Amino acid sequence: YLFLAMLAVAEIGVSASTLPTVLGIFLFGATEISFDQCLLQMFSIHSFSIMESAVLLAMSVDRFVAIYSPLRYTAILTLPRIFGTGAIIGLKSIILMAPLPMLLRRLPFCGHNVLSHSYCLHPNLIHLPCGDISINNIYGLFIVTTTFGLDSLLIVVSYGHILHTVLTIATGEERKKALNTCSSHICAVLVYYVPMISLSMVHRFGHHVSPLLHSLMANAYLFFPPLVNPVVYRIKT
Repeated sequence: YLFLAMLAVAEIGVSASTLPTVLGIFLFGATEISFDQCLLQMFSIHSFSIMESAVLLAMSVDRFVAIYSPLRYTAILTLPRIFGTGAIIGLKSIILMAPLPMLLRRLPFCGHNVLSHSYCLHPNLIHLPCGDISINNIYGLFIVTTTFGLDSLLIVVSYGHILHTVLTIATGEERKKALNTCSSHICAVLVYYVPMISLSMVHRFGHHVSPLLHSLMANAYLFFPPLVNPVVYRIKT
């Protein structure tokens, strides 16, 4: 439940970072945000998103240990290790995201400053400057690869080991019980990564897609997981 609490903190952080501007737009028609506030919102959203991805990876390792070596579970995943993992996840997210606002601040903004979303994201902001954004693109790709890309790959590897371990269990009932312990986490992973991948594809290839679709998918990417995950885990527990 400690990893589940970390997941909840990350999702609350994402929601708290985005809701003020989203509610301001839909309730009061407040369609402007200062550059500094936009950079702070971008930093917060991406930092908490990186935390959420890392927590999902930690939870997959937790499930693997619980199934592969249940008798040694409490000896392997001790409280200091769990809290240490949480601290590393938080520090990694902040350290990786810290350069992004500075890289954006150095660029000139001489064209339109209209965002396609109701909050500030780096893939959206990167299209606004009129200077050389190659460094920003390279560092952004580095972050995506070393966080979301690596996390998702390791989650797949963890579940490959889990599936191999489950198939060695003697009875069908025991296999079903073992897989049932992973079902809520699998739902959380799908709820998190499917909207993210869909939004990334739209950013990458959907240059002629309606701005409304951009906005709807961006809102689904950030608000769908915090809405669905409590329901999933409430049903499973």
